[in-house]
Amino acid sequence: TTVAVNLAVSLAKQGHAVGLLDADIDCPNAARAIGVTEPPEMEDNQFIPPEVHGVKVMSMGFFQKNEEEAIIWRGPMIHNAINQFLQNTDWGDLDYLIVDLPPGTSDAPLTIMQVLQLDGFLVVTTPQSLAKLDAKRSINMIKKMNVNVLGVVENLSGGVFGSGAGEELAKETDLPFLGRLELLSDYRDSKLPTVLESERVRDEYLRLVESIGPRMAEALEQAAG
Repeated sequence: TTVAVNLAVSLAKQGHAVGLLDADIDCPNAARAIGVTEPPEMEDNQFIPPEVHGVKVMSMGFFQKNEEEAIIWRGPMIHNAINQFLQNTDWGDLDYLIVDLPPGTSDAPLTIMQVLQLDGFLVVTTPQSLAKLDAKRSINMIKKMNVNVLGVVENLSGGVFGSGAGEELAKETDLPFLGRLELLSDYRDSKLPTVLESERVRDEYLRLVESIGPRMAEALEQAAG
């Protein structure tokens, strides 16, 4: 979620039209992380997503009476909720729709891959070996679904967690390594997305956007061909 939110804001600050879909139905955190509190409006049976920092946001979190209560839904209900968000949301004309997915190979990513024609996945791992293993499982699932993987990013890199799992994972799966996002105290202040408050974090995400650009262009060329 941290990567999805800061990436979306970084793209918006470059002048792109950006949407952020929180597809983590069980534990929706994207709206809180980006700092939007106004729920979507309804117009002609369509959700009009609220916009903050130049990003339009849709999340299950808008429909929770109490954000501390668990959403205990089985697969079909998660599938239906994601479908409703996709079909009944008026995003307008977007350059990018960033989809924040829960970790692993659960119903949410499967539904997204079945319903949306995705340009590609950005796979995020942390330096720990178990996180790397879970990320590799996700990559294998994405490839089986014939969806493009843009590359691998290592989050929470450095410090007590060490580093290197992202590069190892990229090498093992023959994917580009798109960079590290350091474990920094800058993330403690959560009033705003960190790219808006920390120059160091902003620079990291600008480098990430630059790394993704060529991969996105390649994916679009393949889709057009």
